Amino acid sequence: MLALNNYLIISAILFSIGTIGVLVRRNAIVIFMCVEMMLNAVNLTFIAFSKYLGNIDGQIFVFFVMTVAAAEAAVGLALMIAFFKNRESIDVEDINVMKW
Repeated sequence: MLALNNYLIISAILFSIGTIGVLVRRNAIVIFMCVEMMLNAVNLTFIAFSKYLGNIDGQIFVFFVMTVAAAEAAVGLALMIAFFKNRESIDVEDINVMKW
């Protein structure tokens, strides 16, 4: 059985990797994957504290975070597909030049 500290360390490592990925990468799909990794790190923290405290509040909150993350992924992918059709690139620097 892992202690609470172990779960929090793993969560912090996952969140740090996601943050570095968001700040360093230029590909929009990779940035979205890193944001999802950050959300999953927070979900792991909620689950760990929920188990440690013995209540179900953290697990319920994780359900809502996952629902919002799924909606964010769907909208983000739709925007990327629309942008790729116009520019034929999903580079983040190209997104800043959205003019009509």
